[in-house]
Amino acid sequence: MKLTISIDHLKWLYETMYKIRYFEDKMVEAYSEGKNPVFNIGLGPVPGEMHLSKGQEPAAVGICVHLRKEDTVSSPHRPHHHAIAKGVDLKKMTAEMFGKVTGLSKGKGGHMHLFDPEVNFSCGGIVAANVPQAVGAALVAKKRNRDDVAVAFIGEGAANQGAFHESLNLAALWNLPFILVVENNNYGISVTKSKSTSVPSNDLRASAYGIKGYYVTDNDPIAMYEVSKDAVERARRGEGPSIIEIETYRYLGHFQGDPEVYRDKEEVPHLKEKDPITKLRNQLISENNLSEDDVVKLENRAMLEVDEAYQFARESEYPKPEAALEDLFV
Repeated sequence: MKLTISIDHLKWLYETMYKIRYFEDKMVEAYSEGKNPVFNIGLGPVPGEMHLSKGQEPAAVGICVHLRKEDTVSSPHRPHHHAIAKGVDLKKMTAEMFGKVTGLSKGKGGHMHLFDPEVNFSCGGIVAANVPQAVGAALVAKKRNRDDVAVAFIGEGAANQGAFHESLNLAALWNLPFILVVENNNYGISVTKSKSTSVPSNDLRASAYGIKGYYVTDNDPIAMYEVSKDAVERARRGEGPSIIEIETYRYLGHFQGDPEVYRDKEEVPHLKEKDPITKLRNQLISENNLSEDDVVKLENRAMLEVDEAYQFARESEYPKPEAALEDLFV
């Protein structure tokens, strides 16, 4: 598949990946505050579990660049890269993670429950539960005779859940505009893919449902862009669902505080040697006639937006105690 990517899309891919990476690096710092020297998950300005996506940026940007505000994205417990790529309000998202009243859900949801109806984004902590939700959104689009697309992101471990198979069966049976992106970072918490999954890659499972399957190697944002463009265009034309599995890399633990005893100490340094952000930066300069100053402007703009979001979150108020009794179903 030969594809020419516009310079505007290349710049968007780079700036958005850089924004995600910078956001996650700042969250590492914010989350660590007050939790040392003995790690206590309940302390600090951002209490509770925290699942970061540093290294997995290509999976999000490569498909979200092709999506519209009306398209649906449903994400799992590691959602920040998807949310940022989909255009979720960064100030409200960060405030939500800090538990502030200015957050997307008034500080009541936290980082695994980010909802922004303005761009049709949601996420949740139950493994694979977001897949049937996205299939439902695809069914709505078809019933309304719209060419909107629904995308669900999962980790490769979630591909062994019943919701994965049941959802794909219905999506295929009803020929829905649905795309399932499997982020294969090789670990379902601490269990390697080779010890949990009977197939080499989950795109092979597409044939069981009579749908299209794609596989992206080496965490490549350009390859992800290419296959995603094809999958999104097929879905909009009414040609049915697809599975995309991307070989991606998790630089951090399953959660912050994970001792990572299951990983070889040389694994992450080796993965960082082929970092996708660094590779795309070099490509923009060497192959696409951008100067160092041009790239730095993209980086500075991304950092400014993230810095403003963190400042907004820290300066916002916490909910009042009586707010715990509001927004309830009774």
